[in-house]
Amino acid sequence: MAGQDLLHTQPRPMHWLATATAISAVVAAASFVQPPDATATTTAAATGRHPAAAPDPSKVTFPVDCGPNRLDVVKKASGDLDGDGTTETVAVVRCHSGTGSPPSGVYVLAQPGGRRAAPRIVATLLAPAQQRSVQTLAIKDGAISAAVLGYSTRDVPRCCPDVRKSVKWQWKGGKFVQSELPAAVSTRRV
Repeated sequence: MAGQDLLHTQPRPMHWLATATAISAVVAAASFVQPPDATATTTAAATGRHPAAAPDPSKVTFPVDCGPNRLDVVKKASGDLDGDGTTETVAVVRCHSGTGSPPSGVYVLAQPGGRRAAPRIVATLLAPAQQRSVQTLAIKDGAISAAVLGYSTRDVPRCCPDVRKSVKWQWKGGKFVQSELPAAVSTRRV
């Protein structure tokens, strides 16, 4: 066969050693290159603890009565909300409806000690009885933010919210505290 006498067709131990050295050098060099906003974190291996997965809203029974309709989890976000190193999930739920804007409930879920235990609701941030709908949901730096739609009067049809407010919940003093952006910025006719 042509080419069998070429050096690269018959690798010797020295070739494998050179290849392994080159790959190691590339990996080592790559470990020194970091994004500009990279920060050091404690890994699970260093602490001996493995972080629990974010609580799954599909495994929770929410305190919402939908009658014959099903309950939908329409939005969810996860993060460490209270600074304890565990991940919580915020779930926005509402009764299923083909039309209109059914009111939303916003709940914080935590995973109890055992990974096999079902998640539990640890806080209600917005109850469906408040007649609000959640348009957006996000978690950033331990704060929960949402755009909440509502009604200026009882005369406004329940299909068509006419007020929008941006709200934020943050863990302070052992509880979630709600704050609102200034009215000039966050409240507007929808």
